[in-house]
Amino acid sequence: MRRKLIAGNWKMNGSLAANTFLLSGIKSDLGQPACAVAVCVPGPYLAQCRSELTGSPIAWGAQDISANESGAYTGEVSGAMLVDFGSRYVIIGHSERRSYHCETNELVAQKTISALKVGLTPIVCVGESLAEREAGHTDAVVGSQIDAVLAVLDANQLGNIVIAYEPVWAIGTGKTATPQMAQEVHAMLRSKLRRKNPGAAEAVQILYGGSMKPDNAGELLAMPDIDGGLIGGASLKAVDFLAIVRAA
Repeated sequence: MRRKLIAGNWKMNGSLAANTFLLSGIKSDLGQPACAVAVCVPGPYLAQCRSELTGSPIAWGAQDISANESGAYTGEVSGAMLVDFGSRYVIIGHSERRSYHCETNELVAQKTISALKVGLTPIVCVGESLAEREAGHTDAVVGSQIDAVLAVLDANQLGNIVIAYEPVWAIGTGKTATPQMAQEVHAMLRSKLRRKNPGAAEAVQILYGGSMKPDNAGELLAMPDIDGGLIGGASLKAVDFLAIVRAA
């Protein structure tokens, strides 16, 4: 059975004081969780996470990575730099990066390789817009996004990634895919992984990233191919984040 993963995505939120309060609240009531737990934070706070979370059950990671290893790329952050601060995970291809920063499927694939080269676990995000879902294009859109990544991975690398399905229409809108709707897409993604490497496909965690909250986490996490959550707003409140962890 795949161990579930609950990963918080703080997005562009936080301050030194607020982060200390949040992380202290999570650590104080976390205990020894049955699932893996992580927080993915803005780059400036990776050092704080290393200080606050070392020795705890909580891993940490970043929200983006450069496709380049080093060089004249002002404003970019390399995978090696993220590793320097003890990062384990990095979110790649979030819908906000694809939309606001025009990241293509091909760039997401390149960033995935950059993460794997330095030993980071990429959380590769895929998802469709409301218009694409209503037009019946969910499988085509999400399928093409993951196909671009699978095309650059060898069969052995497949087992070292995490996938997050985040229906764009359910992020920050209060809308949520029903457990059955989410499961259908997760099952489609799993079938694509099996075609790449049947053995590794069963070990890959596929997270749901569309407004998972304490009141819907249990139903979503009960689906056979939903292996955890990439948590946005609820990850900024210790009580909500812990409730989702317990549901897992």
